[in-house]
Amino acid sequence: MVARINTSKSISNTLNYNEQKIKSDKAELLFASGYIKRAEKMSYADKIRQFERYTSLNERARTNTMHISLNFDPADNLSKEKLTAIAEQYMEGIGFGHQPYLVYRHFDAAHPHIHIVSINIQKDGSQIPLYNLGRNQSEKTRKEIEIGFGLKKAEKRSQQISQNFQTGNAQKISYGKYTTKKAISHVLQEVISHYRFSSLPEFNAILKLFNVMADRGRADSDMFKFKGLIYRVLDERGKPKGCPIKASTFFHRPTLPLLEKKFIENESLKQSATSRFKVEIEFALSKARRMSLPSFMQELEKSQISAVIQQNKEGMIYGVMYVDHKTKTVFNGTDLGKQYAPIAILERLGLTETLDSPIANKALIQNKQPVYLEEQFEKPEKIQQTLFFSQRSL
Repeated sequence: MVARINTSKSISNTLNYNEQKIKSDKAELLFASGYIKRAEKMSYADKIRQFERYTSLNERARTNTMHISLNFDPADNLSKEKLTAIAEQYMEGIGFGHQPYLVYRHFDAAHPHIHIVSINIQKDGSQIPLYNLGRNQSEKTRKEIEIGFGLKKAEKRSQQISQNFQTGNAQKISYGKYTTKKAISHVLQEVISHYRFSSLPEFNAILKLFNVMADRGRADSDMFKFKGLIYRVLDERGKPKGCPIKASTFFHRPTLPLLEKKFIENESLKQSATSRFKVEIEFALSKARRMSLPSFMQELEKSQISAVIQQNKEGMIYGVMYVDHKTKTVFNGTDLGKQYAPIAILERLGLTETLDSPIANKALIQNKQPVYLEEQFEKPEKIQQTLFFSQRSL
């Protein structure tokens, strides 16, 4: 079982997301705790009114809404009764057993999963602290539930998913193989719900691992001016394929304004993962010193971290992103410190002579011996803006 906790200050948005799933026959309400009426007898007004009674007691709280997803292995045999019991034990284990909450079963993914909607404002107006909730109470409760209900363990499931993605299995989009909009929608739901990113480049760093790109258009375009956003499928070389799809046409509306709210929420949540990033990067550097850049990337992959090298149109390296699939966190290298910026990484690998040569950079990326004499070539070949050294999945 894998547990994901998301927080916000909009109980209506979170509730509407799950209620819309019911209207489109992609979910059902399993259970309501802390309500007078039974789940099947409740109207939308009944559901939100109870939550608002609590949230109105502390209007200054920056966070008041909890949106939890519990995800299970397809091999787990889970009845409605068992899912309800799991939800009750989980909420009790994380300290929310006395709070009102709703449990929804969703049918929009290949694996069984439920969503739980609740608030962290208590009857006296105080907040239930959320700091390290996922790492401490949730993780402990998750493992107890796995044992108690005989569920597949999350660690084994994570390893299987990684293997699937490495061998080009279903989670990575192949243009023309599946319905484009449906495939992109599934990727967006997984990434937005589970990963912590605080900028559009960081968001794209994850999406492109699935051959998807979020695009605002040219800086002088009306789409950019009015905060429009489109999504596109990419081929294996990172080039857009097919027709772009407007963000506003997706059911869950992954528009730029929505993403910008996530950027703010995720900024503080990311900090707990900083120390792991630095430790793993240092270890990879120690193993790959005086070796190729791909060797460094491969060392990071062993720790479930994907590195994204960014290059401009001339082929010069200007950035690096790190995507940690264990903590579900994304960092820009420079945000971790100057020692993790692209120039510093290349210097520590003993590859500083390639910094001023696009051709040498291209050879470096392709794990070949660097070439420094540009006159040997008619024209430097244009290099795609972002090259990936990972085939790691969620």
